[in-house]
Amino acid sequence: MDKPNFYIDLEKDFPEFINSLENLGKVAKKTANLDEKTIQLVQLAAACAIGSEGAVHSHTRRALQAGATNNEIIGVCIALVSTIGFPKVAAAISWVRDIIK
Repeated sequence: MDKPNFYIDLEKDFPEFINSLENLGKVAKKTANLDEKTIQLVQLAAACAIGSEGAVHSHTRRALQAGATNNEIIGVCIALVSTIGFPKVAAAISWVRDIIK
């Protein structure tokens, strides 16, 4: 998966920070004891909830790579409507569609 330019810049400027961040992610995934597809769908839901377009794009890509279907990804967004509200869900679905079109 291609890394965004800002991430590449951070890796160059602050390699110890990025290494620590990546290790934290690996340990968290291992500790969660979930399959990769489930982890990516959970992280997608969190990205939708905080309204982060970049994170929704990233976790949509990662969910697809982990075997999630387009309908599962959209379903994750729709399932959040009673928790985060329709405007955030609509925005998240538009960001998901940027990737799955």
